[in-house]
Amino acid sequence: DVSSFSYFQRGAVKDFMKFTSQLMADRTAPGERKSVKEQEYICHSLTRSDCVGGVAICDDEYPQRVAFGFILKCIETFLSLHPKSSWTVLPYTDMPEIKTQFDLFQDPKKADSLSQIQGDLDETKVILHNTIEQVLERGEKLDDIVAKSEHLSLSSKQFYTTAKKTNSCCTIL
Repeated sequence: DVSSFSYFQRGAVKDFMKFTSQLMADRTAPGERKSVKEQEYICHSLTRSDCVGGVAICDDEYPQRVAFGFILKCIETFLSLHPKSSWTVLPYTDMPEIKTQFDLFQDPKKADSLSQIQGDLDETKVILHNTIEQVLERGEKLDDIVAKSEHLSLSSKQFYTTAKKTNSCCTIL
């Protein structure tokens, strides 16, 4: 998807992506995975042992494991729709069947259950940190209240003893 690039750059970007994809696919041996970084993009290439492969170009923030999962899912989809006996022209570059996989994998947390769990754990961690901070603040406030009540208790005892001494000199008839 090159919609994030300006209209005038899209053709050049598509050509570059096609060239890079073909180069990476050719240089990835069967049963091997490769990732090559170029500026803020990473090109992931995977070729299965049966010499069927795929390439995904992502930004550098996209998780590598999810990118390879996307490639494997696309290969499975491709093989289920196009058995090897039906191959006449190679390589298959434009496949509308893969568009649904592409849309699914746009958000790695939705596409990959492990990424989703990691995101949930990160959220829980933040909530726990906030809760612990609040408990500590409450503990400090409770300590202040306990100290004030002890001070008030001491003051009341002093008042009682002072009042008792003052009243001891006077007798009531």
